[in-house]
Amino acid sequence: MRKILFGVIITLVILFTFKYCNDKREDKIVLQESSALIQEQIKNVGKLIVTEGHFSEVFNYKNSKEIFSEYFTSEKKALVVVNASVSIAYDLSKIKFKVDETNKTLHILNIPKEEVNINPDLEYYDVQSDFFNPFEAKDYNNIKHAVNASLAKKIEASDLKKNAKNRLISELSKFYILTNSFGWTLQYNETPMTSLESLQNLKL
Repeated sequence: MRKILFGVIITLVILFTFKYCNDKREDKIVLQESSALIQEQIKNVGKLIVTEGHFSEVFNYKNSKEIFSEYFTSEKKALVVVNASVSIAYDLSKIKFKVDETNKTLHILNIPKEEVNINPDLEYYDVQSDFFNPFEAKDYNNIKHAVNASLAKKIEASDLKKNAKNRLISELSKFYILTNSFGWTLQYNETPMTSLESLQNLKL
C-alpha cells in the first residue's frame, strides 16, 4: 500500500513539474513573440513625416558704396520676388529605442529633431548698378542669406512646426496603442506614457 501511495505521489510531482515547466516555456514564447512583433511594428512606423508650406515675399535690395570719400556715392539695387517651398520633416527611422522583455517595457531613448528645409526660388527685377559698384556674386549670396534668414523667422511664427509636431505625436501614438495592446508599457526619457494624452505633453 505504501509503495502504491509513494508511486502516486511521485507521479503527481512529475506531472506538476512538467506542467509548470511547460507553462513557463509557453510564457517565454509569448513574450518573445510580442517583443519581435513590437520591434517589427516600430520599423514599419519608422518613416519620414513631412509637413510642407509655401511662402511668397518681395525684397528691396540696396547697397551703397562711397567713391572718393563722402563726395560721391555709387548705389546698386534690385527688386527680388521670392517664392519658397518649405518642409519640416521627422525621420523616424533614426529613432533610438530599447526593448525590455523582462519588464515588458518599450523605452524610447531619443527622437530625432525636426529637419527644416527651405528651397527659395528668387526672381530679380529692376536690377540697377554702375561701373563703380556693379552687381557681383557676393551680392546674390548676400540676398540669398537674407532671404533664408527672413523665411526662418516666418516659419517660427507660423503653425508649420506645430503641425509637424502634431503629426509626429500621431505617429508615436501608434507605439502606445501597440504596446498597450500587448500589456506592455511605453516609456520616454524615464517617463511612462500612461495615456494618449500624456504624449501631447512630450518635451521634444
